Amino acid sequence: MRTIGVVGLSWRNRRASLMNELTIAREDRAERLPRLAEALGATELVYLATCNRVEVAFAGDGRVPLAAYRRRVFTALSGREPAASEAEHALKAWQGEGAVEHLLLVAAGLDSARVGENEITSQLHDAFVLSKELGLVGAGLEPPFTEAFRVAKRVRPLTEGKIGKVSLSQVAARLVRNHLEGQGGTVALVGISPMTMQCADELRDAGVPLLVVNRTAERGAAYAATIGARHQSLDAFRASPECVSAVVLATGAKDPVLGRADLERLAARAPAGMSPLIVDLGVPPNVRAEDALAADVPRLGMEDVTEAATEDRDRVLLEFTEARTLVDDALTDLRRHTADRLVGPMIAELRLRYKHTAVEGVDRLFQKELAGLGEPQREAVVRWAETLSRRFAHLPAIGLRELAFRVGPSAVEAFFDGVDPQLARELHAAVERAGMDAAFETDPEMQ
Repeated sequence: MRTIGVVGLSWRNRRASLMNELTIAREDRAERLPRLAEALGATELVYLATCNRVEVAFAGDGRVPLAAYRRRVFTALSGREPAASEAEHALKAWQGEGAVEHLLLVAAGLDSARVGENEITSQLHDAFVLSKELGLVGAGLEPPFTEAFRVAKRVRPLTEGKIGKVSLSQVAARLVRNHLEGQGGTVALVGISPMTMQCADELRDAGVPLLVVNRTAERGAAYAATIGARHQSLDAFRASPECVSAVVLATGAKDPVLGRADLERLAARAPAGMSPLIVDLGVPPNVRAEDALAADVPRLGMEDVTEAATEDRDRVLLEFTEARTLVDDALTDLRRHTADRLVGPMIAELRLRYKHTAVEGVDRLFQKELAGLGEPQREAVVRWAETLSRRFAHLPAIGLRELAFRVGPSAVEAFFDGVDPQLARELHAAVERAGMDAAFETDPEMQ
């Protein structure tokens, strides 16, 4: 029976260098994800990479221990073997129900550094759609992901109703505004991405002058016109930057966008002799920390933005108990539905076996004690035997469904395997024939 797992790292245990190692560039994912699934030995896979998490959700055959997937994920994504215990310490892992619960929380924005942030749902959805297009989503991952998006849709009005739409972009914009207090100045936005565009909205509403910088000048000019900003090509900005007080970067470039020399030119042009603040939201970083230090330019990376976002996280979570209840209820419903769906073929097979046993017994009676019965009487006896077999099967069916719901479908298989191995094989074959061999068990989260 296939089981569901999630392995990865997020803002809680992120290490910038490792996050970069494990991130697959967006343009390379269509090619690499099938190979990643093969390397993991997974039948299904969804890869999620954001500025604050890299996680792999997968459905496996259940024969590989979850702990082994940590090393497999680490090696497949980084291209190197982890040092002793490196993968185990760096990556978290969830299995079965714990993995499904994690997906629900992530989709709803309840596992984000900034509780209720509204970007993660679309990012997760995009990851799911890509895997589905690649044929990497089936009966194992589709139900939990579908439920995760349904829950996210129900949770969103609750979170937005309390704190409005939130994201790390808002936190970054707040840090920029704090830097501008008392000095003002223009903010350069490097790259046109959801992060920089949301920052632009926040800063524009606060009356901050903006400069859009983009590799493609035409696209930069078009976007700048929509927000009333000036624009400059990336090459021009590197060679002769305008005077700015802060720079926000969020591009998908694999290599740094601004180097030490570029930062030194920015510092030389800064107003009032103060070096501009660099807010680097890129993954991998758009500005190396060592280059910023050498150029004597202050830099805030994703770690700093995340830390600022989590300052009041525990307090905010207390306001979202209703949202958490929605997640718990959805998890219970999904567990019940999955248990019924998987145990259903077993119960159907068991009922057939009860019926077959009853009919065989009646046939033996017709050959001996009831040999003198006429055809109408024989039909009545057969109907009575079939009815009795259904009644006898009813109570075990209820118990099996409850066992599958409370413990997991594998517990049902284990029960029959201990009582009647041949019956266990027949029941498992019934599940496979129905094409319903994916489940999540009620295993605890693995730390």
